Amino acid sequence: MSKTKSAFFCQNCGYESAKWLGKCPSCQQWNTFVEELVQKEKSKGGNDDWKSYNGERKNKTVPLNEIISSEEKRIVTTDGELNRVLGGGIVMGSIVLVAGEPGIGKSTLFLQNGLHMKGISILYVSGEESEQQIKMRADRLKASNEDFYLLTETSTQIIFQEIKKLRPQLIIIDSIQTLHTPFIESSAGSVSQIRETAAELQRFAKETNTPVFLIGHITKDGSIAGPKILEHMVDTVLQFEGDRHYAYRILRTLKNRFGSTAELGIYEMTGSGMRAVSNPSEILITQKEEHLSGTAIAATIEGLRPLLIEIQALVTQSVYGTPQRTTSGMDLRRLQLLLAVLEKRGGFHFGVKDVFLNIAGGLKVEDPAMDLAVLCALLSSYEDVPLPMNICFAGEVGLSGEIRAVNRIEQRIAEAEKMGFEKIILSRYNQKGLSNLKTNIEVVAVGRVEEVYNLLFA
Repeated sequence: MSKTKSAFFCQNCGYESAKWLGKCPSCQQWNTFVEELVQKEKSKGGNDDWKSYNGERKNKTVPLNEIISSEEKRIVTTDGELNRVLGGGIVMGSIVLVAGEPGIGKSTLFLQNGLHMKGISILYVSGEESEQQIKMRADRLKASNEDFYLLTETSTQIIFQEIKKLRPQLIIIDSIQTLHTPFIESSAGSVSQIRETAAELQRFAKETNTPVFLIGHITKDGSIAGPKILEHMVDTVLQFEGDRHYAYRILRTLKNRFGSTAELGIYEMTGSGMRAVSNPSEILITQKEEHLSGTAIAATIEGLRPLLIEIQALVTQSVYGTPQRTTSGMDLRRLQLLLAVLEKRGGFHFGVKDVFLNIAGGLKVEDPAMDLAVLCALLSSYEDVPLPMNICFAGEVGLSGEIRAVNRIEQRIAEAEKMGFEKIILSRYNQKGLSNLKTNIEVVAVGRVEEVYNLLFA
């Protein structure tokens, strides 16, 4: 019998220790070490014996100058948003980790994409749902694919045996936390199991040039569940985020070895699956007949995509001793900073007011260029004066009350013009690069918070 080995793992970052520690030396968290049984034993046949799978791969030392540069071969899917976040398509031999909250739509999205990708054999491995449950979801999506195969299994040894028989061109694992390898004596979902099963799939992907998608869970604080090394092992990390009470989802790139990390895709959850949103500005701006105060439109950039979003603010008299500050979709500390600027530089008494701020559509935006729109929405609600409907804003607000320049202003102006806006207010420091810009929208430059107030409310 082989000798079992016991080790302690940090459940937060995956740090391994021979003995129990109260504080993790890697992530500085307390009481996160759990003992796990580890038995690293090589199989007789070996799960990584892929020489006959897709040609024999020879590893030898070669000079860098002798390597011929070539573009990565990609599988272009029918989903334009997924192609966008992956950098143009699925790279052959890549391993992609997709994380998100339970029920956000990860399984639906990749089942839908697998059913729509004709002409290539796809293996969908599910460790969480039965065959009947997945069949019911496929019927709801109203899509079929003769080359789409389903396997409900959690043992990597059985999964690799089926892979050798089927020889699929794309593999989807749902989810990595449910898999277990017989060579590690710990429960599925533990740090050592996640690390070992991901390593086996990584070896398979690289040696056979087969792309693999790993669907994963996230923890309560929003980080990807499992050891931090899991994110370093994969080529691409995608975060699927959004509020389950809203219809819109964002697929955001956190890491990509084959493309930009500044991309995102937007989907709408419908009864028949995920619908890619090609023009998100239309759905993020509320169409309303009555013109009310406290609403401003911000020209933002999310990733490489310009978006027009609606900022909603409500300023009321406080009935408690301490005024309330509540935000949805924006950092609360950023709101407090803008309120302090208005209090100090503008003389507005927000210290006795309750302030509520919301970004319509359930999005979370971190672009500092929406500061100016937030500030104007706050002033509009404070004065109870509606802003003109044909105006939008793009500018960062500094602590001294100045309106600072933002990047890629040409794209913001072009998106505002495309959406039918007639005027955009921005920083005067952005005017230098706009001398040769041909546009039909009126560009108004301001330098300080007082100028904005005088322009809109005086």
